Amino acid sequence: MEIPKHFDPQQAEARWYPHWMAKAYFRSVPDAREPYTVVIPPPNVTGVLHMGHMLNNTIQDVLVRRARMQGKNACWVPGTDHASIATEAKVVRLLGEQGIKKSAIGREEFLKHAFAWKEKYGGVILEQLKKLGASCDWDRTRFTMEPDLSEAVIDVFIDLHKKGLVYRGLRMVNWDPVALTAVSDEEVIMKEQNSRLFHVRYAIDGATEQWVTIATTRPETILGDTAIAVHPEDERYAHLKGKRALVPLIGRSIPVIFDEYVEREFGTGALKVTPAHDTNDHELGKKHNLETIDILEPNGTLSPAAQLYVGEERFAVRKKIVKELEEKGHIVKIEDIKNKVGYSERTDAVIEPRLSLQWFVKMGELAKPALEVVKDGRVKLHPQKFANTYTYWMENVRDWCISRQLWWGQQVPAWYNDAGDAAVCRSEAEAMAQFKAAGQSTNGIKQDEDVVDTWFSSWLWPISVFNGFKDPNNADIKYYYPTNDLVTAPEILFFWVARMIMAGMEYRQEVPFKNVYLTGIVRDKQGRKMSKSLGNSPDPLELIEKFGADGVRVGMLLTSPAGNDLPYDDSLCEQGRNFSNKIWNAFRLVKGWSVDDRSQPASSAAAVAWMQSRVSRSTTEIDQLFAQFRISEALMATYKLVWDDLCSWYLESIKTAFVKNAAGEGVAEPIDRKTYEATVS
Repeated sequence: MEIPKHFDPQQAEARWYPHWMAKAYFRSVPDAREPYTVVIPPPNVTGVLHMGHMLNNTIQDVLVRRARMQGKNACWVPGTDHASIATEAKVVRLLGEQGIKKSAIGREEFLKHAFAWKEKYGGVILEQLKKLGASCDWDRTRFTMEPDLSEAVIDVFIDLHKKGLVYRGLRMVNWDPVALTAVSDEEVIMKEQNSRLFHVRYAIDGATEQWVTIATTRPETILGDTAIAVHPEDERYAHLKGKRALVPLIGRSIPVIFDEYVEREFGTGALKVTPAHDTNDHELGKKHNLETIDILEPNGTLSPAAQLYVGEERFAVRKKIVKELEEKGHIVKIEDIKNKVGYSERTDAVIEPRLSLQWFVKMGELAKPALEVVKDGRVKLHPQKFANTYTYWMENVRDWCISRQLWWGQQVPAWYNDAGDAAVCRSEAEAMAQFKAAGQSTNGIKQDEDVVDTWFSSWLWPISVFNGFKDPNNADIKYYYPTNDLVTAPEILFFWVARMIMAGMEYRQEVPFKNVYLTGIVRDKQGRKMSKSLGNSPDPLELIEKFGADGVRVGMLLTSPAGNDLPYDDSLCEQGRNFSNKIWNAFRLVKGWSVDDRSQPASSAAAVAWMQSRVSRSTTEIDQLFAQFRISEALMATYKLVWDDLCSWYLESIKTAFVKNAAGEGVAEPIDRKTYEATVS
């Protein structure tokens, strides 16, 4: 059969991937071989393949396939994350299109709709990963809300509560006024925008024409002010010791406090303190025993505590209050500035710092062993430069808010009676027994409406995917845990990676993985992060269709050293496609040769020996690069070996071993490499 001149990746991929699946080549079960285990960073069930996924999963696949070639029992566990906020938002939107309100159908019925949505759409990204060629053990696919994994979440919550590491308290959180829930720091996207800095003057209580001026970007929060703070060594305000100021428009008398936290050089050097609506202000409020006035409702409208503009939306109030402040002589000046504002990753709503009663995990004790294993090398970060970032985060760790005001997720296993007492347990019957034992009321028992943070399920991922909580001594967990390598993004180094290490040390007394490879961000030619909102991100499936999966994979890895961003361009995938075609043509060339017993000239034997030495040397180099997780450089070494040494030199050399000289007599020796390189240069 004649071999086509050009490699057709679509035809090859359509043929071979189903063949691999049918033959169960990716399936792994415990045996006598050395295990090599990777767990996928579970993509959201709402997700579709993007450039970051392409890079991340290509690197994982390279590591897994290499391990198989080394004779190891390679197991790559796939799965998806239930993505509480994103999924609930999609289901609410879908129901809204049908004229159905979430509140009208209740929790149980809503969850039926959510699971139906997940079954229909939740596996899309996994199917797309197959198009990329990912060699996962698809029979092991897990989902963070399947029964066994959900039970593990509940068991860990209860266990940590018994240990005093989970508690309920009133704390400052990131509040999404559209999703109506607290969100984690990693779900807040900081965006630079054009803003205005308002210089507002406050009258000194009991004095005539004495003022103190503050600067704020959020004038609507003035209505919740309970103090003015200045630095104790700021001579400009020394005369205000013991004085009080009047909140503009409402005339509430508030103290002038002195604290070293205040930066004298910033703004006017005087700081308005709104303990209910700013994290740092809240700490100042606790330190100086200030009143806390919450002027915002959960949906971002002003509450009765604001006294003015009650029920109106926060940004509409901003415009109105500035106008009123100007009319009444409180605005000194307005500056145009650029600042960073936090937006919800899921709803794109501006985040409000807000006091809220939530469930938290005490992180201090859990963080200590997780920091130690990175310091002593039991977990290695690649590149090593991220170890300093990791250390800083872990040494300054804050308690983790794990409750979310949603229905899609594992419901908090806490029960309350009509007196507000709480029992943390698995069922209402257990709660009743606890209340009775404590001599408390057993009337009106209800379960907490909140669910736990999605990260609270994914931090258990390397253990729970092997059912290590349900059966801590099962064959899978004993064989595959700890896993070998984790490939993920630096931005979740603390929010996911560190927490997995904490969970591993707490529940297995062992690290969950030995190496963490931190990828860079895929950026466009202008250095911008690729995103749908910017319209600068190509469709990965279209790239695969155009260049082939291997072409795209090579293109993604050509300029992607660990921890550094990838300056992407389609020409990289074109280069990858050309590389595939080069290998194809080399195959065509060799396949077209006939084989017989004639003796070969000495020069051919020399060429073979030279090629063997190049393969040996390159193999050693590539192994060393892989050991250092220099994947991009390992690819380049492979690329040069195939393109330069094999195709451009070796095959061309032995191809010309039997040609007649100009006179038509005898056999000409193949040209030497130096001559050849001069010829083709």
